[in-house]
Amino acid sequence: MKWGSVDVAKAAVKMAVSTREEEDELVEEYRDKGIHTVAVDVGGNLIESIPKIIERAIVASRRTGVIKECHVHDGAVAGAAREAIMQVAAKANGLNVGGKIGIARCGEHLAVCIFMSIGLLHLNEVVIGLGHRSIPDIY
Repeated sequence: MKWGSVDVAKAAVKMAVSTREEEDELVEEYRDKGIHTVAVDVGGNLIESIPKIIERAIVASRRTGVIKECHVHDGAVAGAAREAIMQVAAKANGLNVGGKIGIARCGEHLAVCIFMSIGLLHLNEVVIGLGHRSIPDIY
C-alpha cells in the first residue's frame, strides 16, 4: 500500500506523543505497514537547545534507518525539525521544555513532529509542531 504525506504525518505525531513503552510497539506496527519511525527525547531551554534537538533528530534517523547517511536526507530532517521547532518556539521562548520528537518516513514523505511540555512553575503548557519534507525514494 502506498502511504501519503498525511499518513506519514500521523505516524510522526503518534510517535511524538507515545510513552516509552508504546514506542517499540508503534515502531513494529508502522514497520509492518512500510513506514519507518523513530522517537527521541529532548529537553532544556528551547532556544539554546535548537542545534542539539536538530542533531539528535538526524542521528536518531540515521541510526534506525529512517534515512540514509547523505546530505539530502540530513537536510530534509534538519529542515522539517526546524520547521516543527519554530511552530512551538513562540510559546516556549526562553523557557525550559521537555518532550519528544517523532520522525516518520515512507517513500518520498518525511515528517517530524515535536511534542513538548513548557514548564512555568507548576503551570505547564503543552505544544505541538509538525514539519514535512519530500526526499528522493532511494531505499
